[in-house]
Amino acid sequence: MTQRARLTWNGAAALRGARAGAARGLRLAAEHVLERSRARVPIEEGILERSGVASVDEQSLTGAVSFDQPYAVRQHEDMTLRHDAGRTTKYLEGPLNEEAGTVLDIIAAQVRRTLRNN
Repeated sequence: MTQRARLTWNGAAALRGARAGAARGLRLAAEHVLERSRARVPIEEGILERSGVASVDEQSLTGAVSFDQPYAVRQHEDMTLRHDAGRTTKYLEGPLNEEAGTVLDIIAAQVRRTLRNN
């Protein structure tokens, strides 16, 4: 018995879906890293912690997490500064490196979800 199947491949729609899923996943992943970073950022009055934002450029599929205070870089880089327990320098770099696998998983899950639903 011979069976036949017909497959129509719509590559443009698949690509649009994959990009949309990647952009959504990138946003969720950036928010995840921001959350982890906020838990470590040096805190005195909470201004630095509240200045953290996650952003995504959907055109280039790049994400960023940043803290917008004049002293943010010094607090991040100066290893001689003392901080309260649980708060540390490298408050952004550490979580980004530690959560790299989770970041990839979040993005991949959103791409799969988008492609499955299209």
